[in-house]
Amino acid sequence: MYKNYIFDLYGTLVDINTNEWKSSLWKNMSMIYSMGGAGYTPQELKRAYGDYLKEEIENIPDDKYSTNPEPEITKVFMRLYTDKGVECSKETAEYTGRVFRALSLKYIKLYDGVKELFAAIRTNGGKIFLLSNAQRIFTEPEIRMLGIYDDFDDIIISSDTGCAKPDRMFYEYILKKHNLKKEESIMIGNDYITDIKGSHDAGLDSLYLHTNISPEIKGELYANYTVMSGSLEEARKMLFGV
Repeated sequence: MYKNYIFDLYGTLVDINTNEWKSSLWKNMSMIYSMGGAGYTPQELKRAYGDYLKEEIENIPDDKYSTNPEPEITKVFMRLYTDKGVECSKETAEYTGRVFRALSLKYIKLYDGVKELFAAIRTNGGKIFLLSNAQRIFTEPEIRMLGIYDDFDDIIISSDTGCAKPDRMFYEYILKKHNLKKEESIMIGNDYITDIKGSHDAGLDSLYLHTNISPEIKGELYANYTVMSGSLEEARKMLFGV
């Protein structure tokens, strides 16, 4: 039995549907920026957002990642103000980013069985960690809203580290931070590359959940355990027998 359970978030614990490129999003965001003194047309804002995001990725120092850099998107929302001559605090940039996220969401909800799986882990003396390719300004308020923020022993988000799964440096970050033994730890996720091959390359066991938003499997699946139904109840029974 494992002592450390490292979870992916979106597509594993949380079912989510977003669309960051719909025209209504950029129309509304251009109004928000324009009301703040940073005038953009929807098309101009969309283009600038994409350009600035690309630049932030390119500016991440090489020692932060080995294969998969991850920017901090707050800097993009801030620059969209400052490049129009408008002063912008970090708090304003973060709030603007959360508005952007809310406008892009179609739905967000927990998958069935999350709380029951967490309870089984705790009953068996395990620790629960989150290792997510995500932006903290989006993810932290979402998991607070969903009621699982306090269930984790630690929350590691790629925007904080400059790298993302399947980069081995991201896995090594959580292992080193908490002095986790690989043989006592398991990665649980829904992406056969970022979660499963990434953890395999880092020397970790893994459990693969094939959920409604899992990418199509086009290569070898390196998981030690496989739940093709995506059911967290099935995963709980597989790990703990109850």
